[in-house]
Amino acid sequence: MNKFRKWINNTDINRFRFWFQLASFILLIYGGLLAINIGDRLPTFACVFDNLRGGSCYLMGFQHQTNIPFKQIFSGRGIGLFIGLATFIGFFLLFNKAWCGFACPLGALQDWITMIRKKMNIRYSVYSKPEFARLKTIKYFLLALLILIPLGMSNSVFGLPKLSHDFAIPFCMICPGRTLLPVFTGDFSQLAIDFSSKTKLVFTALGMAITGLFLSGSFFKKRFFCLFCPMSAFHYIFHKAAVLRLSKDGEKCTQCGNCYRVCDVGIRDIAEDIVSRNIVKDDCMMCFKCVAACPEENCLSVNLYGIPVYDSTAEGFFERMSRRNK
Repeated sequence: MNKFRKWINNTDINRFRFWFQLASFILLIYGGLLAINIGDRLPTFACVFDNLRGGSCYLMGFQHQTNIPFKQIFSGRGIGLFIGLATFIGFFLLFNKAWCGFACPLGALQDWITMIRKKMNIRYSVYSKPEFARLKTIKYFLLALLILIPLGMSNSVFGLPKLSHDFAIPFCMICPGRTLLPVFTGDFSQLAIDFSSKTKLVFTALGMAITGLFLSGSFFKKRFFCLFCPMSAFHYIFHKAAVLRLSKDGEKCTQCGNCYRVCDVGIRDIAEDIVSRNIVKDDCMMCFKCVAACPEENCLSVNLYGIPVYDSTAEGFFERMSRRNK
């Protein structure tokens, strides 16, 4: 058992993650070809506009279900909303925010764009601490709109007139997953602006602009879109109940900063916070690069149901360094 733990702790998590992401991408983008459907309330961007998908992102169903009159919240429609949310939470609690780091097709796409940039020897850029603090709030704003706009279709919010049905899936209309993921199946139909109404024109034009930002931003910044992702904000609401956790023993931390330097999202707290035991922050995607980069014995640990499955160790750190320098 000790040899197995040692083998796990010395492993190259980045290589494992690359192959896991590739397998997840194939499953979620092409799974329908083999009649695979792992669920339609997944906590990741398995886009419903991809006709060959092997599962579906929950956000589209959630937006449809929140288009509900307040008086029907406790009716059959309301129960459907709560069942959908409970299923989403159930999926999420299994893997926590590792859905972002290991399974998200949009996340994998950003990582592959980063690999292209590295091959071209172009340096990436990072946000300053104040910029990071300001920008990270955008995802909560998007999450609030994602809920309030569909609610505004069935209800008069703040005395305002009800919104038209053109507002039905506001986030999907601007999501780069809608425009880019179907392309991998040969479907380019979402790369267009809808002129059928002013609302759809604005949303789809915004979607095209965000798609351009996604591609260009991901080239110069690692996981550019994740900082603004409302799914990440949704995840964070429930992360404390998840069974997969990333823990830190602050007393063993020397604040060397290795964990921050390898963090694709740029979370400084992973290095600076020596108080919190649960070190998962709202922008964390649980890629576990920080664990691999930590040279302190058991300072950072990945736990499943409280059982350690991957720990930082000095031996693992130097083993990975020696492989990297060969």
